[in-house]
Amino acid sequence: MRLPVPAPMRLALDLAARAAAAGEVPVGAVIMRGNEVVVAIANMMHGGKDPTAHAEMLAIREACKTLNDERLTGCDLWVTLEPCAMCAAAISHARIDRLYYAAPDPKGGAVEHGPRWFEQTTCHHKPEIYVGLGEAEAAAQLRTFFRERREPKA
Repeated sequence: MRLPVPAPMRLALDLAARAAAAGEVPVGAVIMRGNEVVVAIANMMHGGKDPTAHAEMLAIREACKTLNDERLTGCDLWVTLEPCAMCAAAISHARIDRLYYAAPDPKGGAVEHGPRWFEQTTCHHKPEIYVGLGEAEAAAQLRTFFRERREPKA
């Protein structure tokens, strides 16, 4: 029996689907403080012509503005894909309490793959990490997105 996807991850997955429809890599992120959604956003690298406009980076920036604080203590980040090194470092610097991500990213991830940022001695803060909630759907979104871009157009 498959457990239901928690509401913050459901929102992140829905945002990722909308991002894919807009031509963006399907990654959604939600920052929660308690039961309150602080920010919910998706990747905007293509549309924003900004290689740093990953969903996690945009969510962190917006949450800091919304909460008027450079630290997101007491906040949880829900994201559909394992964060890259840039995003993992930002999560650490923002002092996010808990990180939930759906799908692992063996090629570009930096939490359980690649540099494993939170295990480095130079990492200032390590959030609690929870993996796999919504993994099948997130992975399917990504596979579909990239398969459609690789297939020749008729």
